Amino acid sequence: MSDLLGVAVLGAGHMGADHIRRLAHVVSGARVAAVADPDAGRAKEAVAGLDGVVVHTEVEAALAAPGVDAVLIASPGPAHEEALLAAFARDLPVLCEKPMVPGSAGALRVVEAEARLGRRLAQVGFMRRYDTEYRRLKSLLDSGRLGRPLMLHCTHRNVSSPPGFTSAMLIDSSVSHEIDAARWLLDQELTAVSVFRPRPASGAPEGLLDPQFVLFETAGGALVDVEVFVNCGFGYQVRCEAVCEQGSARIGEEHAMAVTAAGAASREVPDDYLVRFADAYDREVQAWVDATRRGRVTGASVWDGYASSVVAEAGVRALESGGRVTVELAPRPDLYAGVSR
Repeated sequence: MSDLLGVAVLGAGHMGADHIRRLAHVVSGARVAAVADPDAGRAKEAVAGLDGVVVHTEVEAALAAPGVDAVLIASPGPAHEEALLAAFARDLPVLCEKPMVPGSAGALRVVEAEARLGRRLAQVGFMRRYDTEYRRLKSLLDSGRLGRPLMLHCTHRNVSSPPGFTSAMLIDSSVSHEIDAARWLLDQELTAVSVFRPRPASGAPEGLLDPQFVLFETAGGALVDVEVFVNCGFGYQVRCEAVCEQGSARIGEEHAMAVTAAGAASREVPDDYLVRFADAYDREVQAWVDATRRGRVTGASVWDGYASSVVAEAGVRALESGGRVTVELAPRPDLYAGVSR
């Protein structure tokens, strides 16, 4: 491996282009060696001004490009399984954006493939684990100062949903972040899910069930509720309150600037997840680069990605049926025993 970790970025859309910028200008110890995207023009635009980057339209060509030491997958979710398995076949470390694989069957195939290798190669990009506020909340809960956690109250709001966004995607795309955050914060698996549907907001596209209220049960007897509202119209908001036996803690309120002027007070509301979680993405990718250069894998595991997919699938079934759906996970391979959620 050269002094700089050569990264092949798969996907040059909104997320992929941001990671290309991050690897080129923010993160130390790495460089963009190759980019793959079906739209070659979009890929060339994303790497404009960067030296030594080859652009391909096929994943395999990018993985085989000279100087590629690792892979960052930022393509659409349905393409992730093939890309992960191709990276495993080449023994390349991977950072894969969520969802790791949208369907639980495909996610389990990835788990089994990595387990056959006998070592971890992939980290899943649940960036909230790197957000300062979430990390402080995790530390507080782990300390036991507030006693046993009883409930998590979560809010996930977007200005508007992109074209083609479906009612199921409120759960398997948006709430997937809360699924992983809850498992990580509480160190418990989610065991059942119910979804409640208020009257759709007037700003929601025709046919979109937005907002939704999602209720998770955990193996430790805690409850997690999530209000997800992807067409709120006023900003991007992510909040979480942990209610424990001897106190509570809330995050997501103070990360923006407050302005007082002309007899009124106002607070900025981010309009995009790349704004709200910019620092978290920076820390996540830097941590991945540092660990990869040391021959290690840290962060959310392939098992975490699989568990998130299973819970999200159960949530979609609950949305469609209107009933409570239990979560059934496959046996956890020994490779992931003792790996912190």
